[in-house]
Amino acid sequence: MVAALELYLDTDATRRIRVLWDALESEGVQSMRSLLEQRHRPHVSLAVASRFDPERVAAALAGTVVAAPLRLSFQHAGQFVGRVLWLGPTPTAELLDHHRRVHDRLAAAGITLVEHYRPGRWVPHCTLSMRVPNVLMAAAVRRCLEVLPLEATVVGAALTDHARGISQPLP
Repeated sequence: MVAALELYLDTDATRRIRVLWDALESEGVQSMRSLLEQRHRPHVSLAVASRFDPERVAAALAGTVVAAPLRLSFQHAGQFVGRVLWLGPTPTAELLDHHRRVHDRLAAAGITLVEHYRPGRWVPHCTLSMRVPNVLMAAAVRRCLEVLPLEATVVGAALTDHARGISQPLP
């Protein structure tokens, strides 16, 4: 995943996730904090692609409030294949509808997205680590459970492509 449309969380939720990142690092698990020169911030990605054209995305989303003030209730920790560890918000109808509206606008503009981020396949999540060593997974999950439940409000959004140094705020 190189380019993403990210939803950012309120100050308290962001702080709590950063504390969790630090706790994972202290356990020997590389968190998102230490990847890509610390450019990551806690977020939930609505869309991912190998590459985005910022102007094309902005045109596709014109008139859409991407940073809708959604309430997110993180209730569980999860793992994707490849030892990716994450916190998951409850997939409410409001969140899923918002995701579908954004995706539909991008798809209508011919913007190709990673299959796992399409409506019906998307698992809303906040990535904590991209590669948890197998021997540390149980300890890492325990750390995650210590911060749950975690309530958050979406307060911002951006189109990011860290490999290309792009971080363009979206309304």
